[in-house]
Amino acid sequence: MEQGGSQRQGHYHSHGQHMPSPSQESLTLGNVPPPPTFGAGSLDPARAAAAAAQPLLRHAVSATPGLVPTPSLHSHSRQGHDHVEHHSDGGEFPAANGDEGLGASVLRTAQSMPVIPMGPPPASSGSLLPSFATPSQYAGPPAPPKFSSPPRPLQPEYDVQPPRIPSNFAEIPLAPHSPAQRADNGLASPSGVGSYGGVSEEEFDAYNLSASAPFLLFSAQKVLSERKLMNTPSLGFGALVCPGREIEPSPPVIMHEPFRCQNCGAYVNQHSTIAPRTGSWSCTFCKKSNESNGEYRAASIDDLRNWPELATSVVDYVDSGTRRPGFVSVSEASMSAPVVLLIDDSLDEEHLAQLQESLHTFLDSLSSATRIGIVTYGRTVSVFDLSESGVAAADVLPGDSGLSHELKQMLIYGTGVYLAPIHVCLSIAHSIVSALRPYRGGLAEAMRERCIGTAVDVVLALIQGPATELPVSTSKRSGGRSRVLLCVGGPNTLGPGSLPYSTNHPNYPYMEKKATKHMEHLGQEARRLDIAVDILCAGTCPVRIPTLQPLASASGGLLVLHDDFGEVYCTNLQRAVRRSTGFRGILEIRCSDDVAVTRVIGPGEEAHVGTRSGQFRNDTSTAVRLLSVEDCQAFAIIIELEDDLEESHVHFQIVARYSSVHQAEVTRVMTVRLPTTDTLTDYLHSVDDEVAAVLIAKKTVLEAKTTRDAADMRASVDERVKDIAVKLGNNATKSKILPFPSSLSRMPELLFHLKRGPLLGSIIGHEDERAVYRNLYLQAGFELSLRMIAPRLLMHREAGTFEELPAHDVAMQSDSVIVLDHGTDVFIWTGLRVVADEARNAEAQAACRTLVQELTEQRFPAPRMLSFKEGSSQARYLQSRLIPAHKDPPYEQEARFPQLRVLTVEQRARLKSSFLPTDDLSFCEWMRRLKLSV
Repeated sequence: MEQGGSQRQGHYHSHGQHMPSPSQESLTLGNVPPPPTFGAGSLDPARAAAAAAQPLLRHAVSATPGLVPTPSLHSHSRQGHDHVEHHSDGGEFPAANGDEGLGASVLRTAQSMPVIPMGPPPASSGSLLPSFATPSQYAGPPAPPKFSSPPRPLQPEYDVQPPRIPSNFAEIPLAPHSPAQRADNGLASPSGVGSYGGVSEEEFDAYNLSASAPFLLFSAQKVLSERKLMNTPSLGFGALVCPGREIEPSPPVIMHEPFRCQNCGAYVNQHSTIAPRTGSWSCTFCKKSNESNGEYRAASIDDLRNWPELATSVVDYVDSGTRRPGFVSVSEASMSAPVVLLIDDSLDEEHLAQLQESLHTFLDSLSSATRIGIVTYGRTVSVFDLSESGVAAADVLPGDSGLSHELKQMLIYGTGVYLAPIHVCLSIAHSIVSALRPYRGGLAEAMRERCIGTAVDVVLALIQGPATELPVSTSKRSGGRSRVLLCVGGPNTLGPGSLPYSTNHPNYPYMEKKATKHMEHLGQEARRLDIAVDILCAGTCPVRIPTLQPLASASGGLLVLHDDFGEVYCTNLQRAVRRSTGFRGILEIRCSDDVAVTRVIGPGEEAHVGTRSGQFRNDTSTAVRLLSVEDCQAFAIIIELEDDLEESHVHFQIVARYSSVHQAEVTRVMTVRLPTTDTLTDYLHSVDDEVAAVLIAKKTVLEAKTTRDAADMRASVDERVKDIAVKLGNNATKSKILPFPSSLSRMPELLFHLKRGPLLGSIIGHEDERAVYRNLYLQAGFELSLRMIAPRLLMHREAGTFEELPAHDVAMQSDSVIVLDHGTDVFIWTGLRVVADEARNAEAQAACRTLVQELTEQRFPAPRMLSFKEGSSQARYLQSRLIPAHKDPPYEQEARFPQLRVLTVEQRARLKSSFLPTDDLSFCEWMRRLKLSV
């Protein structure tokens, strides 16, 4: 068909020539830069037990076929309303009945009634605190949460109570309380601290910290009362929050609207003060009294513990809407959010063969209910018909201009089936992938025509469907978040958002700015339609990251670089479609008086007034609109004091509101309080140096936008470490060598790794790679963030066991096999003596690969794995990431790497001689240059 029309094509063939190519800011209050980037990693083993801790709930699972139970603590019985149960037979039953206007009732004063502060539960019930279950560190992603139904205690008969509706199945109580497990750096219980029912305040706070640890990590577990010292810029204070983290067991789920303070908007929590006779409660933040409409009326503190929101630090409020309470159709939830493959058809034969193999594996891995679409782009855009069996039939659209209204209508209302469930069209999808043909022209990769902008526009219209006829202000309500997987092998050189193939073009800077703006607009439009665009690049051709990155970031997706279209590429395709937790999210942060949030770093933007609830008169919370809600994301929250503190505790409440993939509205409320201290020593002992180092790194990397900026940031790391020693260290001695605070002894080495590693150092040479690495780090969760700045080194021992060692080059011994996990890259290095022993080598290699698989099973993006032996050219990849400790004198080597003590003098000399001379400083040399000691 002529240009401007839509054309049916029998057997698919290659269309002409093509090409493709690939920021992040913090949210500073009052002045919001372009959307930042951000995600959640597994906690390290030292933190794993406490981090996974959650109150155990027994589960009631429906046997109704074809339905998945959604979070369903039953609608709680309220004063004057019927109690409603969910029937396991799936039959009709009354909807949950509850009051909506939380502030409509007149507040009753409880002058003569006892007021019970919500602290630790009494000891009379046997064990003291909710028990913990520690999930496997490498467990797979949890299924849709099952819900528990803890009974509400019978209200004390101060008034006549309505009869309760009999339950058709036994009510399942909360798990019995058990002693609290403490988080890392758990606070000790000093003598003289008051206790409630045998549990001290510090024990209760430690329990709440450990329960919230999978979602919320503070850089210190105490807050310094003195503003000047607390706000020391070189160390700082803050938290990492993973609002979309999914763990097993999941937090307690509550199926009614949360009670909120009518003055400031804060949510009721375990630290709220309750008047049990009236059920009224006092806000933790503004101290105002609020009604609960009789919900919290109880005869004793023991009864109040049956409300999860009053007993633990993290709860999920779930509203399943007008659908059958407690259930949601699997097919309805899964099929309403399609996955569209957008494939570059200008690849060479080798790259295309790899991509086809990856796509075949990816299609076979999809859930049978997943709807898919397949579109290719080059000189034209080909939208494949999934109803045509036996042939690869496509509608072909021009790629050199934007998609006109007429073409959109022809595409949407045409006869083709462009989105279909995978169980219906799997064989057709495989035939389409097999029919792809390599590029046959004579142009170099960077010069081939690729119309990425037009192709994305076509896909957005395809997913939106007839809703394209609605006004622009109308937001399409989908059943979930759609995802576009954009497979890129070169730069965008044709149509809207394109660039000249050569950077020497006289108008290149202007055209790059224009293309960046267009791609950002496409990303914003995709987000409005609840569509995330993930860009997966591969090959050696430059893809112009600065123009592609805004498309992924603005839509809530991610841009990832790969060496090729092989195994790792396929793994990332599979994990990309599984990682979403929700969409349309808002993050709210509340702090006690005189405590303020000064910056938020992550994939979000400042929420406008219209997105925040306007019903609360004095709501001073910091609100951030989430570009996406995913299990692997995290936000860095920087906190400062506005004045000296007088209270004994500081409260923090983090609330994430989003739509889940199961079409339920989720409100996750995390409430933690930290004790204050007047003593600098106590504060420093409470600092988690790993969390603090990650926060420092995120602030530093945020400023390293260019190579010149990275050089400046490396110098700032030196100044930061010196400033911490001067302002927070013990300077009583008159020595010229200042001691670094002993309680922060691990921090200097972590920051040294940051300075010389891929984020700021010279390991990554190309600016495009650095931009992608930076963008990924700014939205990564704690575990991945820590690994990206400080690699983890594990040495293989006998019987498949591993020993964790410092990341120093003296670990590269000829009779050893080591694994280095650096976040986005994992290396296996084998010494020559092990290589010579075939049986030992095979055993070690198998153990190392199994370990790597376990360490990275849930990581997105999946890391690149390289395996090599001692003396090979690739060994430099590993050695450049290790601290050159071989340059240090023996006593310093032994102090930081004690395993060297078992080596003889000859073995140590031979080990030292195996390293090439280098100008890189060792950690000890760097500290001496700064005139510091650890």
